[in-house]
Amino acid sequence: MKAVEYFLNGNSCSESVILGAIDKGWCDKDLLSVATAFSGGIGSGCLCGAVSGANMIIGNLFGKENKYGNPTIARQLSKEFMDKFKETHKATCCRVLSRGTEAGTPERKQHCSSFVEFCFNTLEEIISKSGVKS
Repeated sequence: MKAVEYFLNGNSCSESVILGAIDKGWCDKDLLSVATAFSGGIGSGCLCGAVSGANMIIGNLFGKENKYGNPTIARQLSKEFMDKFKETHKATCCRVLSRGTEAGTPERKQHCSSFVEFCFNTLEEIISKSGVKS
């Protein structure tokens, strides 16, 4: 999976989800610079960057005045995404999800690659069901 490759090759979790989305045509490359600030739980260990990246794409596609702009649908899809993530991983907090791994280590990178993969796969499923073509 391309998003995981991006992650394992030096990009952050949020950037990797966005890079995968760029490849799919879901967003413009300009969104990548925005994703950087969401890395590492928005720099504080809070919301997982991969989760943030996926929600950026949902907003980019379905938010106000965007291609498929409908704020109600954007919120519904975001809720669906968040519910699936929490159901599987029990938390969305980077500190909780990465507990027991040290930042910057290969072990942490490998551990977090599963979150990048889950987020991108779930995002792809949600977008596909919405009728958006890749």
